[in-house]
Amino acid sequence: MLAAQAQVLPIAPEHTIVPDKVRAAIDVLINGEHFRHTGDPKLPLLWYLRDVLRLTGTKIAGELASSGADLVLVAGKPVPAAGVTIEQLAGREVLTVEGLAANDGTLHPLQQAFIDEDAIGCGYCTPGWLISGVALLQRKPQPTDDDIDQLPNVCRCGCQTRVRRAIKRAAAGKANVA
Repeated sequence: MLAAQAQVLPIAPEHTIVPDKVRAAIDVLINGEHFRHTGDPKLPLLWYLRDVLRLTGTKIAGELASSGADLVLVAGKPVPAAGVTIEQLAGREVLTVEGLAANDGTLHPLQQAFIDEDAIGCGYCTPGWLISGVALLQRKPQPTDDDIDQLPNVCRCGCQTRVRRAIKRAAAGKANVA
């Protein structure tokens, strides 16, 4: 009885079926891995990292990215992930906090120094401090207090003193040394 009630729908004429055009791809290297983005080229890197790649270490830093929690390294320089689009990164190299550790899981010396100095309050700002701290240590292997004070990061938990000690500990090569 059901078969008798079924209707056969007419097939649409060929000229009404129009396939999507091939989208231009944007190639980007993130934490040493190649990715090809075919979506909106204006998508901010922050949302690509968090929503597409599920790399959630880079935090939402507010409307003006003023806390530094959304920092990533682009070609070795700290850049707010909220302020750069995927198309601006075509062919560039991006390093997030997830990419700081070695492939075998060994922590970056600054990550270890943060643990050693208990420089993690609530943890929200930690990824940004690590990124800007790594860039500082690459630029100035023996940073002064003033160099560290110039970093764009904000910690609302009050961990700045411990962060300073952690950066200096990493600079001295004393991470994971009691």
